[in-house]
Amino acid sequence: MSLSFDKALGIHPDALRVRSTRLELLASNLANADTPHYKAQDIDFRAALDNARQDRGVSLTRTHAAHIAGGAPDSGLDIQYRVPTQPSLDGNTVDPQLENAVFSENAIQYQASLNFLSDRFSGLNKAIKGE
Repeated sequence: MSLSFDKALGIHPDALRVRSTRLELLASNLANADTPHYKAQDIDFRAALDNARQDRGVSLTRTHAAHIAGGAPDSGLDIQYRVPTQPSLDGNTVDPQLENAVFSENAIQYQASLNFLSDRFSGLNKAIKGE
């Protein structure tokens, strides 16, 4: 019986990659909170995760010359600019309180995905050893 890591781990490796990228963006926002004209950036987690899942999915093949060309969707993340609730006079759109809250929430969800994967690998290890 073969073991498929894609089936065993599910969506969590993709979620971990997307959350990691999001943490980098949010940390960059916090680091540039006092930089004039800096625009806060973020990604839509659900859309990025759906995109990551589709990249591993079924590939399309053209069976007729008149068919529209298919293929894997763009694997790059769609980085968006955050709309400020109250822009600063220097053009900076980072709201430190909002960024801290979003960063903390994403960090907790990142840790939850890590814990889930750790538990899953522990279970797979026990199954392989026959415990």
